[in-house]
Amino acid sequence: MGATTACSQSSSDDHEARDWKAGDCAGPDHSESKDGYQGLDCDDPKATIKALEVKDGAIFTDSVQCPPGTDAIISVKVSLGSGDASDGIPSKTICGRNLSGDHPGDAGAGGGQLVKGDCVDDSAEEVACGGGGSGVSKVLGLTKTAEECPSGTDRPMDLFPSPGRPYNTICATRA
Repeated sequence: MGATTACSQSSSDDHEARDWKAGDCAGPDHSESKDGYQGLDCDDPKATIKALEVKDGAIFTDSVQCPPGTDAIISVKVSLGSGDASDGIPSKTICGRNLSGDHPGDAGAGGGQLVKGDCVDDSAEEVACGGGGSGVSKVLGLTKTAEECPSGTDRPMDLFPSPGRPYNTICATRA
């Protein structure tokens, strides 16, 4: 029987392969992995996230682009036989939104995937926009090259290429 695990901010060991759909909910499952998630009914008090979108699995995690507002990205992996699913093959990626009022994936909140409207520090790490501090810049766009940045960009940040990531430059302006 196949096993699944979800990895990211947490992961999950469902003991049976599951057909995830948008609208499904999940919550922590630490029985087999400290970062585990398990599928749950959305009204279960242990449920913490709801799937906004379900995408195909990807070996390169940067190649998965979730919709705005995604708070957690869970990679569901399948292991055939009795192997550890955390070492398995990615089969699905769940783009999840917290069921609580805490939404680090919202633009400017300092978490989730980097999107237009977020803020970054001098090392191109995402930070909360309201956090202030020197060296904080607001993201105006994400492009392949600095030449493609929108007007108003005064801090194009070229990144080291990453397989699958759809951008190599953060177009930013001082916040």
